[in-house]
Amino acid sequence: MRATGKARMFFGPAQSSSLTHDMTEENKQLLAAQQAEEKAKWETVTRADGSSYILPRKQD
Repeated sequence: MRATGKARMFFGPAQSSSLTHDMTEENKQLLAAQQAEEKAKWETVTRADGSSYILPRKQD
């Protein structure tokens, strides 16, 4: 048995809540704030072949 399997014997599964429930208003606001912060820090560059990568956004 691998180390993660042994840990699960004692601590249980990593995710125990349902992922199908609706987001609360507080969680929606938190997600929007985190996405805005991410957009301010990083820039996504897409190549002609469709692949993309991220770069730190240049500070003005």
